[in-house]
Amino acid sequence: MSNDLNYKLDEEELKILEDIENGNYVSLKETNSKEFKKEMVIAKIAAKNTIERLTKKKTYTMKLIENDVESIKGMALEKGLPYQTFIASIIHQIATKQIKV
Repeated sequence: MSNDLNYKLDEEELKILEDIENGNYVSLKETNSKEFKKEMVIAKIAAKNTIERLTKKKTYTMKLIENDVESIKGMALEKGLPYQTFIASIIHQIATKQIKV
């Protein structure tokens, strides 16, 4: 069983990889096109719902120090962004661990 990936697979993932390599899986497309179409519809709905959930925006009210906002407006201007978009971008980068705090 080969695992040429850069991360460690858990027990369930290793079993799936082993089954694939041993030919224990058969493509739905090859066996039953009706079942394949049904699974594709389910997968597309799941993907759409995930994208909507991950990109849904909500308005929040925050009290900020006026001088901080003026500094942020200057930084946003340098980047060519509206300051609220710039703030949202910084928060997103912190939330996704692109910026360490």
